[in-house]
Amino acid sequence: MSTITSTDSGLAQVEQALDALLAEFDPKKVDDITFRGARFDAGLAWVHFPKGHGGLGLRPEFNRVIEERCRKAGAAPQHPASFFMALAGPTIVTHGSEEVKMRFLRPMFTGQELWCQLFSEPGAGSDLAGLGTRAIRDGDEWIINGQKVWNTMAHLAHWGMLVTRTDPEAPKHKGMTYFAIDMHSPGVEVRPLRQITGEAEFNEVYMTDARVPDSQRIGEVGEGWRASLTTLMNERTAIGGGGGGNAKRRGPIDETIRVWKETPAEQRDPAQKDRLMKLFCQSEALRYTNMKGAQMAKAGNPGPEGSIAKLMMSDFNKKVTEFTIELMGAEGMIGYDFTFRRPEELSVDGTDGGTRHAFLRVRANSIEGGTSEIMKNILGEQVLGLPGEPRLDKDISWSKVPRS
Repeated sequence: MSTITSTDSGLAQVEQALDALLAEFDPKKVDDITFRGARFDAGLAWVHFPKGHGGLGLRPEFNRVIEERCRKAGAAPQHPASFFMALAGPTIVTHGSEEVKMRFLRPMFTGQELWCQLFSEPGAGSDLAGLGTRAIRDGDEWIINGQKVWNTMAHLAHWGMLVTRTDPEAPKHKGMTYFAIDMHSPGVEVRPLRQITGEAEFNEVYMTDARVPDSQRIGEVGEGWRASLTTLMNERTAIGGGGGGNAKRRGPIDETIRVWKETPAEQRDPAQKDRLMKLFCQSEALRYTNMKGAQMAKAGNPGPEGSIAKLMMSDFNKKVTEFTIELMGAEGMIGYDFTFRRPEELSVDGTDGGTRHAFLRVRANSIEGGTSEIMKNILGEQVLGLPGEPRLDKDISWSKVPRS
């Protein structure tokens, strides 16, 4: 990874690159794919990535400067369905070969190729290292068999971040390997999982003798756990709101404030106003914590601060959407459309679908990206230094671990 430049010279370098980009590619006059491709080539995609891979080797805090300047110039925001580039990008640049980086990073950033995450399994959710999807080598390819579940937006994805079991005789954390799998290749089947919202944003994915070239392996054989941790920490930061983007957006609290303003004065009471102010203060504390975490992250790979943000956000989103529905009274319980649908955009906090949708969607926040219980374990062990829970299956062969 390139040496991080000082803040002043780094900002000057970013501004110079932005001036050149916007002078040649006016986002109001060229299509979004062309503009984002030019932005990648200029090193303004992920500015903290190395040169030649969409970055300039600068601190990640400059990503916010770039995003705000591009939006002000008329560039379209990142498409919601491309959320997973915040996970796949850092994983590939950290663990992928030069060939893998050159193949995947640019079309990922332009939005020409969408990604999904193939981690959880029916018997391996919070205990990801217990996964059993098998990958067996066959010459220059790997044959994949297994099932994944809770795969967000897999029905739209071109590629999947796939973690497999390549050595069942090794301890569970050491026998895993990470791949990029073509979601349209033979043997890959995507089925919808209908949610409480009525939509099927989640999916389950079945792989039956699916083949993946070894050239699409991300990281070394047996190093899938390390690559997975990079993905997971970036996922938690992105879900928690620290993945960059708009520093001014506060999320669900904005909708709560709107509903409060529209509530007739005679229906408001001091207790509700007190709750609203407390929620607003929590929202601001969370927003600034996320901004600080994004600035402190190195090379796009955050530490435990991602788990802090994710845990806080999960709890906060439930509280604020419940309060908003309460303010709406009986109106909050009617008027929602539960018709089955396959969404083409991802809204983690649910606000893009309105208040009622947000109230239902945020139930998933405490599960996706690692349950709140797992987040507390991470904070206890990695931040507070508390002893870890006994793990009797950590050092024995995966094949010998008892299963129900």
